[in-house]
Amino acid sequence: MSASVLFDAPGPRTVARHRIYTVISIAVLVAMVGFAVWTLYDAGQLEYALWEPFVTPEYVEYILVDGLLETLKMAFFSIIFAVVFGLVFGVAKLSDRDWVRWPAWLVVEFFRAVPVLLLMVFTFFLLAIGNGPLTSFWCVVIALTLYNGSVLAEVFRAGINAVPRGQAEAAYAIGMRKSQVMTTVLLPQAVKIMLPAIISQMVVALKDTSLGYYILAPGLTAVAKPIYLEFSNQVPTAIVITGIYVAVNLVLTWIATIVQKRLVGEKKVLDVPMVGAPTGPNAGNATAL
Repeated sequence: MSASVLFDAPGPRTVARHRIYTVISIAVLVAMVGFAVWTLYDAGQLEYALWEPFVTPEYVEYILVDGLLETLKMAFFSIIFAVVFGLVFGVAKLSDRDWVRWPAWLVVEFFRAVPVLLLMVFTFFLLAIGNGPLTSFWCVVIALTLYNGSVLAEVFRAGINAVPRGQAEAAYAIGMRKSQVMTTVLLPQAVKIMLPAIISQMVVALKDTSLGYYILAPGLTAVAKPIYLEFSNQVPTAIVITGIYVAVNLVLTWIATIVQKRLVGEKKVLDVPMVGAPTGPNAGNATAL
């Protein structure tokens, strides 16, 4: 019963062939890693003096507090604001009123098309240069909010449209207003469809905080420069900073996946009963709404 109906189960020869491919792939990957390590060793990049800052308490604290913590703060604010931005403009793009739908469409399409780095630079020169009211920290947050929020607006719109039409029709049939249908019926089900895309965009926002280095914003990329200028260890610094980014993204993905499983469970979106549909032991004899 658990076998897929889309393709036949692989036979013994196919299974053996796949195992050979797996072994070859692992061997190639190990060879590539070994070659990279040997290249670093041959170039003197594995000397202890170049890696010593990353085991020195003062530098570790500097990287974690002034680098990682600031990066997480920028990502946190960007993600929260982007979700709100995306929800508002995603719903606005579904409005029946032209004066709401078309401005929302224009804003989303514009900020979705502009590169994030250019948004950061423009925001920095507009709001931070000279006696500007904001710091480079908030310029990064604003730029990431506008870009990721515009992407999430399309995610919300697509997720809402992916809910079966019968759900909304049943809600309208029992007298719900459009706002009630959106908040009570469509959005709760759409969230289950949108979660993978939202999780992916959270990872993108976290990685894009690194671009703040260009406008002198704090973060991991900012703390890397003083270290490699002092110790001339550009390669070890790049490896450590990259490793931190990878580790944080893996943790973020893991947490978001747990949240997704708790919200969705093992049920599929299509298993959600239709609004107004009869339930109980006599449901089969009742007339559906």
